[in-house]
Amino acid sequence: MTRRSLVFSHIKFSAATPTRWPDIEKLFGERGACGGCWCMAWRLRNKDYVAGKGAKNKRAFKKIVTSGKTPGVIAYLGREPVAWCAIAPREDYSALGRSRVLKPVDDQPVWSVSCLFVAKPYRKQGISARLLRAAAEFAAKRGAKIVEGYPVEPTMERTPDPFVWTGIPSAFRRAGFREVARRSKTRPIMRRRFRPVARARG
Repeated sequence: MTRRSLVFSHIKFSAATPTRWPDIEKLFGERGACGGCWCMAWRLRNKDYVAGKGAKNKRAFKKIVTSGKTPGVIAYLGREPVAWCAIAPREDYSALGRSRVLKPVDDQPVWSVSCLFVAKPYRKQGISARLLRAAAEFAAKRGAKIVEGYPVEPTMERTPDPFVWTGIPSAFRRAGFREVARRSKTRPIMRRRFRPVARARG
């Protein structure tokens, strides 16, 4: 069995509940996944995000997780956290409200994927697509009818990982997303739609 098939056969996904904060902390490491971000880049005004890089952003994100808002999904290989996908209602990400390229496609409510992070030993093994699928289904169970992502179209043969933290289109396509708009050559907006969950009678 190859390493990739081993990962695929054992990978599991869990919502980022308060008790899982230590796993997020372990996965993100000292750099907060990338440059002290701690998944706060799209939640804050840029000057506040930059000023908070590191410990302040970590405290802010910990508060979100431990409050029970479940801001994403964690992938596990056994008990080891190996990847993360941030997903929440679009209005939770103030940066999207300031973006011309990523402005709303229409007036329908959506949930947005804001970040993907895979631990270095597990990259290039197809985890991102499975994680996106799990995150979209997580949102659908919480009432989302549309889940939206904002991947980056690679412009070179080997784009450095930090520049594709919102994912790449091919991973979204494998997870069932379809392109619905593109206001920038390298920045499609992709969606996956869900039917309303039928409620049991009686």
